[in-house]
Amino acid sequence: MSPFAVVAVGCVLVIAFAVETALGFGAALITVALGSFVVTDLGELLPMIVPLNLVLSTYLVSRYHQHIDRRFLFTRLLPLMALGMPLGIYVFSAFDSSLLKRIFGVFVGCVAALELYRMRTSEKPAPVSTAAEVTLLVLGGVVHGAFSTGGPMAVYVTGRVLHDKSVYRATLSSLWLVLGTILLGSYVWEGRVTTTSVGSTAMVSPGIVVGMVLGEYLFRKVPVQAFRQVVFIALLLSGIALAARG
Repeated sequence: MSPFAVVAVGCVLVIAFAVETALGFGAALITVALGSFVVTDLGELLPMIVPLNLVLSTYLVSRYHQHIDRRFLFTRLLPLMALGMPLGIYVFSAFDSSLLKRIFGVFVGCVAALELYRMRTSEKPAPVSTAAEVTLLVLGGVVHGAFSTGGPMAVYVTGRVLHDKSVYRATLSSLWLVLGTILLGSYVWEGRVTTTSVGSTAMVSPGIVVGMVLGEYLFRKVPVQAFRQVVFIALLLSGIALAARG
């Protein structure tokens, strides 16, 4: 990568990892949505950032493991997400990168718009039916396999089951740790992790440290609802731009 690309992706990572450290989700979604404007090839970008996502997830799980809701994680969340991942991995390998970026942009824009609408119309999240939960989590697994960003579906379901923010963050971090390990393994198997991608990962890695420190501060000091609103407004704008640009 050029020096400009390294600095730009590093800045994106500061934002992305601050958000996930504070909320328990969002690092991959933000990195792909914003990083795609700098590193246009998703086949290059994803193998570069997935190892860093694993570093963050490992940190959060090891530090806050006592807050993990293991029953919800292992009986509902993880099995259904894992079920959809193989299809997503296939889609990422089989389809044109430009088309996938447009689809991803539409996906991000729709998720952000729906979440902003929900924030304005309801203070308390409505419960989700069993059928809707299964559908959303399997679909989330598909999206995670394709883009490493199936978080919005998992976040939607988890937010209606777990209401303590510490339990919510730790449980989601455990999910990303397991799924990210599977995804990284598939990249290694397919030969997508190379000496070039590892070098790029190392060059942008300082951004994760700054993001984690900032995210811990935000988790303690900033109201979750206000912070989420800013995040989803930014994602809405980036989703629209990404869908238009492709």
